[in-house]
Amino acid sequence: MYYIGYDIGSSSIKAALVESASGKAIQVLQEPANEMHIEAKENGWAEQNPDTWFEHICTATKRLIAENNITASDISAVGIAYQMHGLVLVDANGELLRDSIIWCDSRAVSIGQQAFNDLGEDYCATSLLNSPANFTASKLKWVKENEPELFNKVHKFMLPGDYIAYRLSGVINSTVTGLSEGIFWDFTKNEVSSELLNNYGISTKSVPDIVPAFGLQSKVNENGASISGLAVATEIRYRAGDQPNNALALNVFEPGEVAATGGTSGVVYAVTDSLSSKEYERVNNFAHVNYEVKKPRIGKLLCVNGAGILYRWLKENTGVSDYNEMNDLAEKVPVGSDGVVILPFGNGAERMLKNKTVGAQFLNVNLNRHHKGHLCRAALEGIAFSFVYGMEFMKNDGLETKVLRAGNDNLFRSEIFSETISTLINQEIEIYNTTGAVGAARAAGVKDGDISAVSKSVMENDFVKKFTPISEKHEALTKAYQTWKTALEKF
Repeated sequence: MYYIGYDIGSSSIKAALVESASGKAIQVLQEPANEMHIEAKENGWAEQNPDTWFEHICTATKRLIAENNITASDISAVGIAYQMHGLVLVDANGELLRDSIIWCDSRAVSIGQQAFNDLGEDYCATSLLNSPANFTASKLKWVKENEPELFNKVHKFMLPGDYIAYRLSGVINSTVTGLSEGIFWDFTKNEVSSELLNNYGISTKSVPDIVPAFGLQSKVNENGASISGLAVATEIRYRAGDQPNNALALNVFEPGEVAATGGTSGVVYAVTDSLSSKEYERVNNFAHVNYEVKKPRIGKLLCVNGAGILYRWLKENTGVSDYNEMNDLAEKVPVGSDGVVILPFGNGAERMLKNKTVGAQFLNVNLNRHHKGHLCRAALEGIAFSFVYGMEFMKNDGLETKVLRAGNDNLFRSEIFSETISTLINQEIEIYNTTGAVGAARAAGVKDGDISAVSKSVMENDFVKKFTPISEKHEALTKAYQTWKTALEKF
């Protein structure tokens, strides 16, 4: 028997087939082959059609079944991970009302700031664990203010993974971890925040039913089965945002354990048992997948919106053939990129910069001396420096890193990137050959909240290597980082 895990990104959908008995990944694939389009009707906006996600999930499911010569009945359960902070709206007939306002859309920044002022610093810090900022709740308020006729038709709001589960099952529900990532959850009262909903003028009737992150959430219905290729009554048993799920995929569950990813955006996700935060305007705090009221596990999330998107932009605009060529070019340039500094923040407002929009900045480029190799190295260093800069805020917030784990993909494949971070924070980075889709599939097999089998599967199947601090490069990297930091703080 097998589990299937889906990871709904803004660039692509990843799907994994995992053997239920061993937790071994059989196949991981991506749909579509090219990156999905993000619609930006205005500067700072970002939208996608949720039915496009579902279409690619169906294609991926059918491919997994066909390419592995199995039947739909061989799949006992599915798990769903999804891009965080997105907003999906349906009417009373369950029909989509508009495209999803996705994670990197920054139109609701001022709305969140006003809510922070209205609700007060104490309530936001102690009950929401965050400023409302540009999260899902604020995006819903934006729809209320700017599309009132559409808003009046809203039956339920959902997060992206909730919508995929709904398309498969016909059942609308969400989780505490999902609602907390949208800044709908009151941790003091352990319920949906009536204070926030009242401030935004949003009815509690629009909140989905709440189910646990692990365990039976719904079952695939006849319509979902006919479209997706899954069997009727296949259980949907897990759901989480992509960053809590990536932490799960890397066996990060307990205080001091830290997960990192370097995709389109960069993320450092640390688990703590503390419900207090000093840096809640820069660092996000959500219920982790194993959160319990009596045993709180909070995911402290640092997001760098402008990360891998910068490296992709360089690939598409410098005439290189692929990322391997870029990494080779960067290796030929010394630490510090001969003075070239790149601030990578060209993907909307940056949470860790208190929602300022700095943009991508290319500084100190000498047109007679510097070439694309310098840009490649400065980009890798600039993104790595932004991780280190953000981790300084997390350390100020009480984070003590015991172990740092990352997936063997995207930016962490680059030795320059990984060794820069490792050296500057003086911490080994463990690399694992896993993905969010594999993690979601394994999580679908969790019974009675016991995550030990997930941990065992990661440690037995996925470890690849470690990056260790390089003492002989520490001085040069520290100098380059201080130059970068000075440049950033001028903005």
